[in-house]
Amino acid sequence: MKIHEIKELNTEDLIKQIAEEEKNLVDLRFAHQLKQLTNTSKLKTAKKDIAKLKTVLKERETAERKQANATKAEGENA
Repeated sequence: MKIHEIKELNTEDLIKQIAEEEKNLVDLRFAHQLKQLTNTSKLKTAKKDIAKLKTVLKERETAERKQANATKAEGENA
């Protein structure tokens, strides 16, 4: 997945996609252990996709926290 595709997803879809990719990674690992996986680069790609998804999710959580703190600070100053 490209990062711009990931950023277009909403938070709920991000969480679902992370769960799906983690399940896919487990399946790939089993196939690799059983010598059924011919293209081992899929393991690396799956790990990178999970990392990208989690990074975007964390960025959103951080932005929401900052916005909530800014709103709270404005309320206290008023």
